[in-house]
Amino acid sequence: MTFTRRFQSAIAQSVIAGTLLVSLAACAPTATREGTGEYVDDAVITSKVKAAFAADPTVKATQVKVETFKGTVQLSGFVDSRESSQRAVELARNIKGVTSVKNDTVIR
Repeated sequence: MTFTRRFQSAIAQSVIAGTLLVSLAACAPTATREGTGEYVDDAVITSKVKAAFAADPTVKATQVKVETFKGTVQLSGFVDSRESSQRAVELARNIKGVTSVKNDTVIR
């Protein structure tokens, strides 16, 4: 193999390695942005919380909006009673992966 071909091969490998590193860095989490894995985990948590609400007769699942960011669940919307609001918080806290629950529900 000639020097020119080895040099071109080394450059090509460097470009590929650099592209891979940039791709991985783009998926890395920051303080205000989730990484890909965290986004998937949060989507699963949100789905489980909504399913728990749908299965519970006290909480009306269509009234409570659920958002999750890095394990913190935020509940918002209008509920019929204080008991319904408290039950929603309790159900959300019992989901695996939930680190905290922020309750922004409003009683009508």
